[in-house]
Amino acid sequence: MSDTTPRTDTGDRARRILTEIVSGSAMISVLAVVLAMAAGGVLIALTDVEVKAALPQVFTAPGPVFGAAWDAVAGAYTSLFQGAVFNPRRDGLLQQVKPLTETLTFATPLIAAGLGVALAFRVGLFNIGGRGQMLVAAACAGWVGFSLDLPVGVHLVAAVAAGVVGGALWGGVAGVLKARTGAHEVIVTIMLNYVAFYLVSYLLRTPVLQAPGSSNPKTPPIAESAVLPLLLGERFNLTLGFVLVIVATVFAWWLLDRSALGFRFKAVGINPEAARVAGIDVKGVHVTALLLAGGLVGLAGVTQVLGPAQAGFTSGIDAGIGFDAITVALLGRSRPWGVFAAGILFGAFKAGGFLMQAAEGVPVDIVLVVQSLIVLFIAAPPLVRAIFRLPDPAARRVTAAVPTTPEAVSAR
Repeated sequence: MSDTTPRTDTGDRARRILTEIVSGSAMISVLAVVLAMAAGGVLIALTDVEVKAALPQVFTAPGPVFGAAWDAVAGAYTSLFQGAVFNPRRDGLLQQVKPLTETLTFATPLIAAGLGVALAFRVGLFNIGGRGQMLVAAACAGWVGFSLDLPVGVHLVAAVAAGVVGGALWGGVAGVLKARTGAHEVIVTIMLNYVAFYLVSYLLRTPVLQAPGSSNPKTPPIAESAVLPLLLGERFNLTLGFVLVIVATVFAWWLLDRSALGFRFKAVGINPEAARVAGIDVKGVHVTALLLAGGLVGLAGVTQVLGPAQAGFTSGIDAGIGFDAITVALLGRSRPWGVFAAGILFGAFKAGGFLMQAAEGVPVDIVLVVQSLIVLFIAAPPLVRAIFRLPDPAARRVTAAVPTTPEAVSAR
């Protein structure tokens, strides 16, 4: 009894924390972004050369200091906007809106992976295995893409399907281990990340994935018939993968909010013991959820490896997206359309960060700091409410439940 009670208490505590974060209001997410941007602005100002030069006179002549700080922050965030949404300095409307297409390109794998993490969150599971699921999916889709000779259209469908199935099976491994042995999914998925990384790294040095005649751990180029087509022509990088992500978002929304399976998912996520008493196969739900979550994350790996600029891939194909997806899912409150919006926001950060660094000399690492602060504020809703003096919904529910009228008090 003493061996199992602490573990159960820890799991219940983690589940309660996850439920509180996921069930927070959209306003908390918006305010978390505002706070993170404000904190990022402070860092930009403190690292600006002109601000540091004027800082010794902050008490005698504060005007130049605050003026330089405003110029630095405004210039950085203006460049961020121009690199992510619209750049009026470019010639022609198509070139001016090209930054928006770059944002959608960066957002495509983030949304897909975020949906996989969010789906697991709704079931009360922490899917930290995005990196491994992406790598396995990329390896499966890439192998089909460069090794098979199939007709146009069929080849692309086969490559996409192979990647999604590969990611689903890798996620299902964690689900089976949790259902059969009780292993915690956080530990299992983290370990599977390392297994996938070293497995793919090994295969990239064997004839299975390595390009013939090459000494580098890299695959051959993907066949043209398996490459995701460009949506807006050669001048833009946005591919059919973005359409697939929209379809995946609609599917996730329908699954969670309109299907019987989604009802079981949410019931298990809220209270697995009550769901078990109600006749729901909790272990089966865990396996199914991680299978579907792995498939959605696998779609992110597919969009990475089948892009038109992909002349072969290495074990770094995941590009940290598997971990960024956790942030996207948290910001989107594990709601499919919330994840979609959060993915576009983070895609904008990635697309605009490069111009911000080139035009204003602001390190692109500031974007990473802002993303990290978003996670911090989302994980601490009471802090956000305290800063903006927002009422606590839980306190209001308790107050509403307590009778305050004389008649109600006397009735008690």
